[in-house]
Parts: sequence; structure tokens; C-alpha cells
Amino acid sequence: MSQLENCSVCEQLYVRTVRNICPSCHKKREDRFQAVYTFIRKKQNRQATMADISEAVDVEEKEIIQFIKEGRLELKSFPQLFYPCASCGEGIREGKICSSCHIRLKTDLEQETYEQERSERLREEHANIYRSKPAR
Repeated sequence: MSQLENCSVCEQLYVRTVRNICPSCHKKREDRFQAVYTFIRKKQNRQATMADISEAVDVEEKEIIQFIKEGRLELKSFPQLFYPCASCGEGIREGKICSSCHIRLKTDLEQETYEQERSERLREEHANIYRSKPAR
């Protein structure tokens, strides 16, 4: 069932269907996407950086990044396009985090698991010591 909501972009009241923005803002967003897409599809623009694209078509970099994250722009044909790692902000071309952060998180998780296992072993050993003492 449809309901009235305020557009998350312009705050105008609209009847929500699928999107959380009004039809007018959605149309403007689609126009910006088409401008970006048209620009990068030209052979001479395939080496453009995020800043080059943003400046050429007057679309904010964060919106271009959103198009990439939504899967609307694929980076395989555009070697100079990157988006920020969710952890450190380094430029990446796939996934959510860079390889450095992936390794760091994996190491931290392994260390935490080791510490938990070690703590559990010590607790069991401590409990066994008290159980094995003869009663007086």
C-alpha cells in the first residue's frame, strides 16, 4: 500500500511507491547518471579519473561512487576509476574493503579467536584443578 512521505532529497511530500525519493528528484538523478554514463562510454574518456568525470559532467563524486556501489557502473573498462574502502578510504575497484584492511581484520579475528580459546582452556584447567583436589 502506498503512503505519503517526504522526499529524502528535497523534502517535498509525495506518494511513496518503490523509491525513497520523489519522481522529480529521481528523474534528475537519472539524468545525472546518464550524463556520467555517456561521458565515460566515449573512448577518449575511458582513462578519466573520478575528479575528471565529476568536473566534466557536474555530478558530485559521492553520487558517482553511489552509482558504482549500486552496480550501475562497472569499473572493468575504466582503469582510472576507484571508490573508497569502507574502513580506511583507500581507493579500491571491487568489494567493500581494501586488501590491507581485509588482512588486518582477518588477523584481528584470528587473534580474538585464539584469545577466546586460550581463555576457555585456562578456565577448564582451573576448574579441573579444583575438582581433582581431595576433600578434607
